[in-house]
Amino acid sequence: MTMKIESLPPVSEMMRECGLEPKKQFGQNFLFDLNLTGRIARSVPNIKKIPVIEVGPGPAGLTRALLLAGAPRVIAIEKDKTTAPILSRVIDASNGRLEVIYDDALKVDFGALGVTEYAICANLPYNVGTELLLNWLHLSYEQIRNHKSEIINSMTLMFQREVAQRIVAKPGDAQYGRLSVLTSLIADAKILFGVPSTAFVPRPKVESAVVQIIPNAEKMKQIGDLSKIENITAKLFGQRRKMIRGIMPGMDWKQFGLSGTERAQELTPETFVKIAKSVV
Repeated sequence: MTMKIESLPPVSEMMRECGLEPKKQFGQNFLFDLNLTGRIARSVPNIKKIPVIEVGPGPAGLTRALLLAGAPRVIAIEKDKTTAPILSRVIDASNGRLEVIYDDALKVDFGALGVTEYAICANLPYNVGTELLLNWLHLSYEQIRNHKSEIINSMTLMFQREVAQRIVAKPGDAQYGRLSVLTSLIADAKILFGVPSTAFVPRPKVESAVVQIIPNAEKMKQIGDLSKIENITAKLFGQRRKMIRGIMPGMDWKQFGLSGTERAQELTPETFVKIAKSVV
């Protein structure tokens, strides 16, 4: 008889049975704390109404929490095939709600997964977390711009704390940069809560935080050509200690309410949009 999700053995026990160890090359740090995984899962907006795509389920600690929180369908994308013995047991216990795709999330076409409105939830590997987020921000922008039926409803993601702070940073903050600007122009983001390094196996050298990012269609409609904005942020933040007039000489900064003596970290995301739209 197939076990129910809540009756499965503890994640740590299943790992011992399968001889599974976290792999450094995949940036794996596993979560065993049921209270923590449950808190993350319950933070996903509309968890009981829309499918959830999870990246890097590993031994399925968060996966199980998402299913227990009522997700009608979970699509888990896992690069490490040695997790299959554990994930197959969770599939059997999921009553048809869990599908596992063994592939690199950086290469997966999310538009081909057969879901329309969906949430993304993940304890992201530190080594590819920022790259994945940038991919999803671009994907969300393209979905809105091209009026696609596939829509990212929300992203509830765990990052190392430094990256989380960069995502939500405001103009003038030390952490404010290109990632802050791009996120702000496409979505509404906030840090939900911090996660101590002691919650992971193996224990990382850094603290973590869970960030929630809600794509904002109205914001995206205002920004115009995203690639031009990215070029401007790359140019100005690439020399963040220099005054902007020294980086882009000949620009009439007064049209943006600026003197030209400002530095990139002082400019609002909206100002970057205006500058990008003025550049031919």
